[in-house]
Amino acid sequence: MGDVLAGIQATWEFDADSVLIRFERGHRTPKLLQALRERRIPHEALASVTLSPGRRGTTVLRAVPRPGADPLMEAAAGQLKDECDPYRLVLSPEQRLLSEFYADELRAVLGEDADQPAERYAVAVPDPPLTFKAYDGRASFDGKNVDFRWSRTGASSAKWKAGDQSFAVSELSGVEWRSPDAFDGYLRLLPRAEPARPAQVEKDPAAVLFGLRNGPVHESLPFAAAVLESVQRSRRAPAMALRAVGRDPADIAERIRHLGELHQAGLVTDDEFSVKKAELLAEL
Repeated sequence: MGDVLAGIQATWEFDADSVLIRFERGHRTPKLLQALRERRIPHEALASVTLSPGRRGTTVLRAVPRPGADPLMEAAAGQLKDECDPYRLVLSPEQRLLSEFYADELRAVLGEDADQPAERYAVAVPDPPLTFKAYDGRASFDGKNVDFRWSRTGASSAKWKAGDQSFAVSELSGVEWRSPDAFDGYLRLLPRAEPARPAQVEKDPAAVLFGLRNGPVHESLPFAAAVLESVQRSRRAPAMALRAVGRDPADIAERIRHLGELHQAGLVTDDEFSVKKAELLAEL
């Protein structure tokens, strides 16, 4: 267990390679933070650390995640209110010197590539199964598929005609989340094939609408983040498997042997044999 810095509505615990953020469960704590409960933020996920004055003499310590490091913040796309920012810790006036100390400590452990986008997500999101009620239906996610079941009273005729929908994460390229705090909030799935889709979200069978207290931030945003994380994982897994096969020395040797047979049979020229053999050896 590392040093602990207790702030208003949250506590940060500083470990050797990460910061564990725990959120309070009180009625004054935003529902999103209560739903998240706690988050472990690896140092590699951080881009910078800032200090700024808050209300009534408080100090705001804020960690800024690298683009592409946290699926929750990627899905939110800058739409969260300050009080809902899970990377924000408000400290009392008496903790000003402590805030400066820990800000410096965090800055000292930022990686050399902190100013670069992350290659993969490094912060965990809530695990499926997840579900929430939207204005025009119910959305469910089991880790592999996103299902939309339309409401008799809220869904448009276009969605009724299309019928209930099921989307495999392997068929998606991402999600588009618009906060329910906006007048026209929604969650839209983005198919990889990019077929022509209705401009109006209420007619798009790959989207559910928020409104009338349906699709609240604390339910719909973690849902969107979990789908986004699964989409990235589904795209990385096949590529990693292919790379693993390509690096297998026995596999490379077998492919070179087969290439030699083709060369001896006159099916591959001397130049083609030399170039391809060099490519295979480069995979080791």
